[in-house]
Amino acid sequence: MNHATSSANAAFEERFGRQVAERLTTGNRELPHDLGERLRVARMQAVARRKTVPVMRTAPVVVASGGAAATLGGGWWGRAGAALSLVALVAGLMTISTLQDNNHAREAAEVDSALLTDDLPPAAFTDPGFAQFLKSTDSGTAR
Repeated sequence: MNHATSSANAAFEERFGRQVAERLTTGNRELPHDLGERLRVARMQAVARRKTVPVMRTAPVVVASGGAAATLGGGWWGRAGAALSLVALVAGLMTISTLQDNNHAREAAEVDSALLTDDLPPAAFTDPGFAQFLKSTDSGTAR
């Protein structure tokens, strides 16, 4: 944004402010005198408190390094940071997935080794009568 555009915006804001003040003043005539005076005093206090700070808009700083230019606060630095964050997120998710798969495999191996080293054959665990026997034995030992 150049200086001419900035001054045009400032002039527009000034005109708009004056139009609003004009409307408030004309509407003030229809109000009771004491209320109108309180509004006038409040408006004058608000105008007195208004800070007139010139708006200065500057272009982003450009740094040249090795023939390449980059704007600070945006540009390819921002894209590189976003890409790096995305890569870190994907790597973390892949690591978690691998660890969970390893845990599931280890648990399955423990169950398989317990079944294979037990005194009972694996077919006994699928027999409905054996399952009933285990339930009745567990309830009998609980007494």
